[in-house]
Amino acid sequence: MSGKGAPELSVADSGDLRVAVVAAQWHQKVMDGLVDGALRAARDLKLPEPPVLRVPGSFELPVAAKVLAARGYDAVVALGVVIRGGTPHFDYVCQGVTQGLTQVGLDTGVPVGFGVLTCDTEEQAVDRAGLAGSREDKGYEAVTAAVATAVALRSAPAAAR
Repeated sequence: MSGKGAPELSVADSGDLRVAVVAAQWHQKVMDGLVDGALRAARDLKLPEPPVLRVPGSFELPVAAKVLAARGYDAVVALGVVIRGGTPHFDYVCQGVTQGLTQVGLDTGVPVGFGVLTCDTEEQAVDRAGLAGSREDKGYEAVTAAVATAVALRSAPAAAR
């Protein structure tokens, strides 16, 4: 299972952070689980309820994340799912989304929580979506990771001159 070895994140002093969620619309059942997990994580971390911006698909996540980062959010969480089909489309979308979201974080300095499932089957996606019976909750994990990173960056020492 891919979650093996994951760190136990403890996030303190995050209640004043502004977090936004951008979520794709494809695979509604999986996406509903991811969004629910993200919102549950925000509640558990005592954050203000994040706005959820819905975009058509995972390929549109990077541009939406960049706009949200530019609007002053302390962290942005991107949620999506891409399921392998019979064409190379899966590889192109996964690569574009991953590179795009990475670039958003690097360009803006705003942590981007990566909650994009890249699965071979719908069953694998359901198992990671935080639904009843799922073994993992990647929406919850993406918020926790983004917020933990934002807290860490807030306390990072300034560079010596």
